[in-house]
Amino acid sequence: MPKPSARISGITPSGKDGWEVHFEAMTRKEAGEDIIMLSVGDHDFDTPAETVEACVTAVRGGYHHYTQLPGIPRMRAAMAKISTQVTGVPTDVDQILATPGGQLALYAAVQGTLDPGDHAIVVSPYYATYPGTFRAAGADFSIVETRPEDSFQPDAAAVEAAVRPNTRAILINTPNNPTGAVYTCESLERLADVCRRHDLWLLSDEVYWTLGGGEHLSPRALPGMAERTLVINSMSKSHGMTGWRIGWLTGPRELIGLIVSLNLVTTYGLTDFVSRAAAEALENGYGVKEIAELYAERRKVFLDAVHGMNDVVVRGSEGGMYAMLDISAIEPDDEKFAFAFLDAEKVAVMPGSSFGDAAAGHIRISLCQSPETLIEAARRLRRFAASYQRQPREKIAT
Repeated sequence: MPKPSARISGITPSGKDGWEVHFEAMTRKEAGEDIIMLSVGDHDFDTPAETVEACVTAVRGGYHHYTQLPGIPRMRAAMAKISTQVTGVPTDVDQILATPGGQLALYAAVQGTLDPGDHAIVVSPYYATYPGTFRAAGADFSIVETRPEDSFQPDAAAVEAAVRPNTRAILINTPNNPTGAVYTCESLERLADVCRRHDLWLLSDEVYWTLGGGEHLSPRALPGMAERTLVINSMSKSHGMTGWRIGWLTGPRELIGLIVSLNLVTTYGLTDFVSRAAAEALENGYGVKEIAELYAERRKVFLDAVHGMNDVVVRGSEGGMYAMLDISAIEPDDEKFAFAFLDAEKVAVMPGSSFGDAAAGHIRISLCQSPETLIEAARRLRRFAASYQRQPREKIAT
């Protein structure tokens, strides 16, 4: 075939994206092995029934046609109301772009703020798609690591030290995936100061905003930040709608107006009946309180179950859908540990290094299973950690 574009070939240049343990576990599970899947952040429950019924009603009502490029007005109005409530910053529909999931909102934010050759700073640990999203824009980026001993809070001085003349944006994620860390007001204020003094965009991934273990603080609410902050959001986690693909981007009216053109040449709008169901779910908060309470319970159950485990330390883990465990005293190579844990105990977890060097020596535990399953996984981890002996792991043929 003719040569593919360098842009596409460079999105995952190594051919690896950090998900090898998860993919192997899925292959084994599909082949009949009884694997406990704690490697992916997808709910083990269905979307709330009220949202499903709203979608069925919209389908039967004939809402099968093209929609406006930035999203249907009712849904954008509901998103604007949520953004106003979350940030305390009055937000209207012209400051909202509806997208097919949070990933497209991130893609739009990066495409809207960086040109090829521009530079961005990514605070690590980070969600696995961040590097590829910048590569897809032809942008350069630097990783600034947080420290496990600081509960993965960002170091504004280290971020500022990474600023270059061509730096245009900083990307953060709070509550954080993979660590579960919730950035403090002090941390966010210091990052905001860097953005203001260097005239930078702040791209704030807040898809876990309802699962923070407390009141969520968006940097958009800080003085002078509404004009330079783009908030990436999604209904996947908050409303139990991972497969529905509904997200949104909140930002300055002028920039959002320009980014609408990106929908023209990518998605050409969203699905009408799904959008109407999403609007009703946002307006009524279907499932939000119940889902937040469920994950708070699961987090407590799992952390209680691993409490006092020899050579295993909890890091971050205040919010989101994950717990982060430091296993470096047992095995510094987290991928080797994760594969060995899968082999020995039939439990799939994510190696922390999949999300950046700051999380190396850790494993990420998804809390998307029942309390009983999480307790069993903790029991197996305790047994595995007690008997583990460091040794090279033979590569499995594929």
